[in-house]
Amino acid sequence: MQRRALLRAGGVGIVAGLSGCLGGNGTQLARQEYATDPQNLPYPTWGEQVPEVTLPDPITGDEVETTAVGLPAVYTFFFSHCMSVCPILIGTLRNAQTAVGGTAHEDMVRFLPITFDPQRDDAARLQQYAADMNVDLTMGNWSFLRPRGVDRAKAVVSDRFGVVFDRTEETDDGYMFAHTALTLIVNADAIVERAYRTGSPDEGQIIADIEALTG
Repeated sequence: MQRRALLRAGGVGIVAGLSGCLGGNGTQLARQEYATDPQNLPYPTWGEQVPEVTLPDPITGDEVETTAVGLPAVYTFFFSHCMSVCPILIGTLRNAQTAVGGTAHEDMVRFLPITFDPQRDDAARLQQYAADMNVDLTMGNWSFLRPRGVDRAKAVVSDRFGVVFDRTEETDDGYMFAHTALTLIVNADAIVERAYRTGSPDEGQIIADIEALTG
């Protein structure tokens, strides 16, 4: 896998350099177990550095560098026209955002969903999507990230993060995507603590993970 090769080439040394600073492999949470050898998985897993990319938040105009967030972060991958898995993924992050709102954890975590449909998910569309999904953009801890163009979306979401998405044939209702589902929880040193490969992640567990990482 290209993503796995990139991780080994660019991330292992960073992970090794962090060992001992927090816990094993630079992590704070206990080792996550996987049903298969994590070395064979296309997405980043426990103890690996999050893929290093810089992506714009089209609503604020800010640029977010994944390895320089400086706080624990929660990532997922979506497109706003999705009517099946994506609303669940975004809703799970929104519920986690709501749970930490008004607590000591509110300013200590970032929620960073990445769209793989930059053609349609522009600033206006994402602003409306936030309203539709009851995401609180005023809290300052949520950024929708949008790769610049279709090729960049593939290079980031598929090749770097290992999330496969395939555009369907266009109909009168437009096009959709068949895609895998992934939620990543990353610590303040940009090391993956949890990788949940499911379309219905356990929001209680994600909230507990955030609270554990933010102390």
